Amino acid sequence: MRLNRGFAAVALAAVGVLGLSACAGGATEPAEPVAEAPEFEAGSTMAALAEAGTITIGTKFDQPLFGLQGLDGEPVGFDVEIGKIIASELGISADNIEWVETVSANREPFIENGTVDIVVATYTINDTRKEVISFAGPYYLAGQDILVLEGNPEGITGPDDLAGKNVCSVAGSTSEKNIAEYGVNLITTDTYSNCLEPLRNGAVVAVTTDNVILAGLADQNPGEFEVVNNPFTSEPYGIGLGRDDDAFRSFINDVLEAAYEDGRWADAWNATAGTVLDLPEPPAVDRY
Repeated sequence: MRLNRGFAAVALAAVGVLGLSACAGGATEPAEPVAEAPEFEAGSTMAALAEAGTITIGTKFDQPLFGLQGLDGEPVGFDVEIGKIIASELGISADNIEWVETVSANREPFIENGTVDIVVATYTINDTRKEVISFAGPYYLAGQDILVLEGNPEGITGPDDLAGKNVCSVAGSTSEKNIAEYGVNLITTDTYSNCLEPLRNGAVVAVTTDNVILAGLADQNPGEFEVVNNPFTSEPYGIGLGRDDDAFRSFINDVLEAAYEDGRWADAWNATAGTVLDLPEPPAVDRY
């Protein structure tokens, strides 16, 4: 197994994309160096992908800062950059990645049926999901929070204030399960962006999911929404892959740790989510 190390600084290439780079004041994405002729054990997922010269990655297309579809139809964001780092260590350049829009409800099915090779999509690692897929990472730690109208007219400070009130989240998400425990009237949709209009028109008093997703939505709609900024869960984001593919999982974990050390992870953050949020400490990889 061979990893590219020592890339303390990476070149930056300008991108003209919808939402993310525009609202970020012209943020740029790292130009990921690609491993030349990497060698892998015959029969491994890594060897098959490297030989094919392409990888299919599932990600969100509607989440500013992490996965947002650009004008050219390609997604941009921190999750996307993590996917590019993994692909680069397989000898696959960014233009040979096939991106598939993956919403919360179809992440496990897409992995199980082979629609995608991996999923990098604000994907919380939990034991229930581990029953059908495997996870590498985590590569980021988020926390569930609450989005309200600018000025917080309902005076919401945490999930206990939402009991008996209409709240929007996404079906099949960890956030849906977490908030249901607080006695809310839950309204679900397929994407978090679809929760914004009900919040605007008063059909719901709040939207809830991970704080980084909410921060991106608020940033894209200045003056309309604000995040309560009181996270009430811990959400470790991982890379989803086929269940029991231990060699591939170990490879991805090696890639993540190398990216922590050589600065590529920080560069990916600063070019995307870092245009709005401070640079966090990378989380320790869990080699379960």
